[in-house]
Amino acid sequence: MRTMRRAGAAALLSAALIFSLTACGGDEGEDKGKEPVSSSSAPDKSKDGKNDNATAPTSGDPIASVKGDGGLELAVYSAKRDDGGFLTVDGQFKNTGSAGFSVPVSWNGMEQAVAATGHSFAGMTLVDSKGKKRYYVLRDTDNRPLTTYGYDGFIQPGQALTFFAQFPAPPQTTTKVDIQFPGFPSMTIELS
Repeated sequence: MRTMRRAGAAALLSAALIFSLTACGGDEGEDKGKEPVSSSSAPDKSKDGKNDNATAPTSGDPIASVKGDGGLELAVYSAKRDDGGFLTVDGQFKNTGSAGFSVPVSWNGMEQAVAATGHSFAGMTLVDSKGKKRYYVLRDTDNRPLTTYGYDGFIQPGQALTFFAQFPAPPQTTTKVDIQFPGFPSMTIELS
């Protein structure tokens, strides 16, 4: 019994040490790519495609919305193709419940390579049922997902977390895709 307690304590201590080393090291004091949580009303994207203040249009009606786990609502405000062959989805998660929501690890996706970015929306996929294809969030050359990342992992009641996610654009003949995201039912969006 005493051996099991020691083994459990050692495992807990190891996990805490690994977590603190991961949380404190590696960025050399820089905040590159960190996206603050905000609920303002207009997206500001820099020329490199990153969302500088992590905001999405919250005025007007979303093109689609769905309720998920823990009182969270996912609303998509736009899904636009660009000339470079990309599709950018802008939206927000809003905690409509009465308790805070801890962001699950599954939102980050299953790839170990993107785990270093911290909280992200790399777990989001688009499904073209007609073309029988699944599209994943794009990655840059450093394996960072081309989506909002580095946000706080807790969403307070009433708080909104805005996001963008960039995907390869489906063919022009595809006008609708389904968004799949952990903790939410699939939802269909129209592409523009």
